[in-house]
Amino acid sequence: MSAVEANFDGLVGPTHNYGGLAPGNLASAKNSGSIAAPRAGVLEGLAKAKSLADAGLVQGVLPPQERPYIPHLKALGFSGASDGAIWEAAYKAQPALALNMLSASSMWAANAATVSPSADTADGRLHFTPANLLTALHRSIEGEQTRRALSAIFPDAARFAVHDTLPYQSAFADEGAANHVRLCAEHGAEGVEIFVHGRDAFEAWDGKFPARQTLQACEAVERRHGLKSERTVHIRQSRKAIEAGAFHNDVVCVGTGPVLFFHEHAFEDKAAALDAIRKAADGLFEPVFVEVPDAEVPLEDAITSYLFNSQLLIWPGEARQVLVAPKETEETASTNAYCQRLVDGNTPIGAVKFADVRQSMRNGGGPACLRLRVVLTEAERHAVNPKVMMDDALYAQLTDWAQTHYREALAPGDLGDPALVNESREALDALTSILGLGSDFYPFQRAGA
Repeated sequence: MSAVEANFDGLVGPTHNYGGLAPGNLASAKNSGSIAAPRAGVLEGLAKAKSLADAGLVQGVLPPQERPYIPHLKALGFSGASDGAIWEAAYKAQPALALNMLSASSMWAANAATVSPSADTADGRLHFTPANLLTALHRSIEGEQTRRALSAIFPDAARFAVHDTLPYQSAFADEGAANHVRLCAEHGAEGVEIFVHGRDAFEAWDGKFPARQTLQACEAVERRHGLKSERTVHIRQSRKAIEAGAFHNDVVCVGTGPVLFFHEHAFEDKAAALDAIRKAADGLFEPVFVEVPDAEVPLEDAITSYLFNSQLLIWPGEARQVLVAPKETEETASTNAYCQRLVDGNTPIGAVKFADVRQSMRNGGGPACLRLRVVLTEAERHAVNPKVMMDDALYAQLTDWAQTHYREALAPGDLGDPALVNESREALDALTSILGLGSDFYPFQRAGA
């Protein structure tokens, strides 16, 4: 069946800041306390998304979440005469806790959910499991609102199955599509779904950084999506990569179509992983492996440049695939040279385009972090909420919206400002109208009903 891969990019939220909240994320730690530029961040993301839409790719957007997140602070016993007063008091009393309620981390839509196309599932529906993201406090509060967003964008229950998150228990720590790759002959054909985990929940973990994804979470998603066991592969991410700062598999690996593009040290047992993929693909397609040797691109350069946190795309009119990489990849000598050799050589990747998403990159999120990939048949595409799909009109609307509602800068001294509550809510209230999400989409809208 004919199908396309659509990319749904997370909009950078109004409270985008550098809180340094993610252990193991080197960029987040390095830039902690820096002055952020929310308006520039959302405009960078929109520009990237618009460039893909202009090239003929199917492109949508996902809404940011409500921040500061006052409901959680109320649940923790904070009170005040207004929600702004609650935020101000919480920030003064416990700034470390409050920063977790302010993060705009939902912008990294690759962590929003794991997605299985209808060609792979037992019931022939497109399945979503929102990630529980329980390893980090600032992300663990996203799951329910992500489910609401996906339900609003993919509302037809006959075609789409939007599940709840997995249980909020450490054995089922789930980071979404950042640890999931699908390979196939073509998007609409049955494929091989690859789940990458950092640890087995029932084994001790004493690594330098958290291994965020568990095998048990991957297996649970496989079961609830109704995937064929013979077309599903579970691979362990290398401890070496995690301890070097690859907090998700998509920092060292990306794939689309039959092509898997990965670093030499991406997997704990590389030979076994590739053999398992070949076996799962048998009778469907021949996997194409593009391995980047550590001798050409040291693991440290791969992680700081985010070479693999790029979008690997089947590009209209191009015979070979296109890699959309961050500008930092171009500015790093080893990765820039490798990209040139990749394009010049007899490889399945024929072009590299560099995107400026520096506001996201400084918190550890490249082009691939900003998008959730969803394979859609023609009928499924017509069932998607059309107001979230990128075109000239939506781009103009969202650009004006960002210019109107977003601050130019957020410095550390600004983060406790009670005005952030109403500013953010005004922006999000306007956004629900633009994207057709309903008047009760966000918690503050329901609280005011």
